[in-house]
Amino acid sequence: MDSFASDSAFFGVALTLGCYWIGAALKKRFRLAIFNPLLIAVALCIAFLLVFRIDYQSYNSGAKYLSYLLTPATVCLALPLYRQLEKLRKNLRAILCSLIAGALTSMGSVLLLSMLFGLSHQEYVTFLPKSITTAIGMGVSEELGGIVPLTVAAIIITGIFGNAAGDLVMKLFKITEPIAKGLAMGSASHAIGTARAMEWGELEGAMSSLSIVISGIITVAAASFFAMLY
Repeated sequence: MDSFASDSAFFGVALTLGCYWIGAALKKRFRLAIFNPLLIAVALCIAFLLVFRIDYQSYNSGAKYLSYLLTPATVCLALPLYRQLEKLRKNLRAILCSLIAGALTSMGSVLLLSMLFGLSHQEYVTFLPKSITTAIGMGVSEELGGIVPLTVAAIIITGIFGNAAGDLVMKLFKITEPIAKGLAMGSASHAIGTARAMEWGELEGAMSSLSIVISGIITVAAASFFAMLY
């Protein structure tokens, strides 16, 4: 099976899309947050690779083609933002304040938890960029001396959790303002959270996509300072 996976150029793509289709079908059928398509797809892919003893490199030789779509998909997020420029101008001060608060809260929570659980400095800086997009987070972790693969895992888990729990959090705290919902999802769970925000509406998606960029910039600027605190 491993040789078939390595010889097939599109095995990884087919497996990934198939697992995501199953997740989407379960989400449509049961309409529960736990049946998050992305979470189910990840779990099914891991289970499949373990059961059939397929090496990750063999799987990724085909699945990597899906990664090529990440950059154009991210660029496309600029379109809904452009359509909402007027709302952005009217609420610019509040938006910037909320994004700064979100980024600082994310890193502050990592600091407090690291102190509480006695993490090493290397482990601490590894988790500092957990709430920003992978491309930026990897660079921040590497520069601060963190464990980059673990940073990637933390970013992915954070995004999946935000995507799955976003609806519950908004209902629990009675957050109904579209701009606030979008900013919260983007600053807390980056691109994966933005995917959920896009499902709520174009305004939510636009604000969430803006959060990805601004939160990343703030984290890059402030991470070195936070790294000196522990």
